[in-house]
Amino acid sequence: MDNSSHQTADPMRGAQLVSRVGQVLRVVSGYPEGVTAAAVAHATGFTRPTTHRLLGSLAAEGFLDHDRARGRWFLGPELYLLGSLAADRYDITDAARESVRLLARETGESAFFSARRGAETVCLLREEGSFPVRSFVLYEGVRFPLGVASAGLAILSYLPEVEIDEYLGQARLDERWGAEHAEGAVRERIATTRENGYAVNPALILEGSWGMGAAVFDAAGRPAWALSLTGIESRFRPDRRPELGRLLLEQAHAVGTALRSLEGDRVRR
Repeated sequence: MDNSSHQTADPMRGAQLVSRVGQVLRVVSGYPEGVTAAAVAHATGFTRPTTHRLLGSLAAEGFLDHDRARGRWFLGPELYLLGSLAADRYDITDAARESVRLLARETGESAFFSARRGAETVCLLREEGSFPVRSFVLYEGVRFPLGVASAGLAILSYLPEVEIDEYLGQARLDERWGAEHAEGAVRERIATTRENGYAVNPALILEGSWGMGAAVFDAAGRPAWALSLTGIESRFRPDRRPELGRLLLEQAHAVGTALRSLEGDRVRR
């Protein structure tokens, strides 16, 4: 009996399972207050039975917690332990922390540090400014597709043209984020970002909530992270934006220098 078909199919099934587990964990991580199984199924596109099986299996291993009284799922203690062990190698937030604090202190706005993860950005740090009215679009752990929010636009704008073309050709951002995220509109904002050096999000995610972002480049000159600011529209007047942009670019350069130095230290160890 020829077992070659089984030998090639099993790894594919295993890879699909790993992919599904990753998708579930990423969805749950985006809801610090917990998320329902129905919401996980909707976000991933999995059937309800498949979603429940994955959630239950991850909870049995300690990767998720289930609050039965409220019917919500949370990241579990095993992920905290694994994350703590990985932090020594991958935690880069210390290199950005002072710049994020400086941006919040100097501008009065909420300041953030985000990292690129594939086709998304993930917020890693948040620092509140002194201005009493705030925007709550961004918080630690929240993810946005590239091209959505100022951090993702800043990163997307400095990718090679072929990567931008490939991404925008399949992302279909307007299906979830509205007509202002159609390919043509995003390309216009990319051009403006390159001209200014920093990205502007004029309340495209939440009405009245503006953002600005600057890309942080790795040792290879690729946009790998971003610093950003968010606040209400009146705080991002046209006459103020150049000053906010200058601060973002200065601190993005400082963070990039610190991160490249950190990476160099790791290589030498």
